[in-house]
Amino acid sequence: MLLITAGCSQSNPNQGTTSEQSPQAQEAASTPSVQSGKTKVVTTFLPIYLFTKAVAGNVADVEILVPPGTEVHEYQATPQNVKAIATANVLVKNGLGLEQFLENTVKNAQNNKLTEINASIGIKPLNEISPVVKTEREEEDHDHEHAQGNPHVWLDPVLAKQQVTNIRDGLIAADPANKATYEANAAAYIKELESLNGEFQQTLQKTPSCTFVTFHDAFPYLAQRYKLKQVAVVQIPEDQLSPTDVQNAVNAVKKYNVKALFSEPGVDNKLLSSLSKDLKLTLRPLDSLETGETDPQHYFKAMKANLQTLQTACK
Repeated sequence: MLLITAGCSQSNPNQGTTSEQSPQAQEAASTPSVQSGKTKVVTTFLPIYLFTKAVAGNVADVEILVPPGTEVHEYQATPQNVKAIATANVLVKNGLGLEQFLENTVKNAQNNKLTEINASIGIKPLNEISPVVKTEREEEDHDHEHAQGNPHVWLDPVLAKQQVTNIRDGLIAADPANKATYEANAAAYIKELESLNGEFQQTLQKTPSCTFVTFHDAFPYLAQRYKLKQVAVVQIPEDQLSPTDVQNAVNAVKKYNVKALFSEPGVDNKLLSSLSKDLKLTLRPLDSLETGETDPQHYFKAMKANLQTLQTACK
């Protein structure tokens, strides 16, 4: 049994990094604490926001830099992002080379009191776990290489636990006065992640040797954790499709005898829609969590929907 998916993404490590700061930025950086009495935390994109908000609860102000639904690996920082970092106490990132916009943005913010938390510290990244089938034009234009390994670690609930732990420890170091709250909130969220992992294991062990092809290399950690087999990644451009692009994608689907197509929620990709019709396959959503609600419980809602999709497609 075989499956398929659509989407995109990429990041940068180091914890506790600091930068030089102008007098104006210094003054701005001191304001949040004076105004609200709370630690001001900025996070890069949705999964990291969800984990950080879950740990911080109401004792810290948590913001997000990259609007949900925006491709983080192609993101261009805005003046508002620079201002947010200049006035923040803590910055939380995924790491693993994903947030390429961050380095210059942090430099421009000139906030030498900023604490950076790399949520992926201690996680061993995966590299490519299957062949990458590239279209001709995509090779000429651009590749989103994962130089530091695949960054999509948050899609494995076990590795998500490690990210939550890293965020907890970073927040405690930056704001020790609220240690008890951070510990209690993290423990509750980790318990839910452990329960989710159990659900995935119990459900997917009933569908051994579930093989899939993906258009977005977001799922190797999920595949490895639950013994799904990713056989190829088909990279396709998102606009101006040439006949060669279409033919390469069709050939890859046929080569691997794919039984299901996965698209990300909200992705309107004409190639996938036409592929599903031409090949008489059902197009199903598989969520990489890069778009969605900002409630920390959204992670569990989306992941349980993913589990249901996998269970149906792997039968």
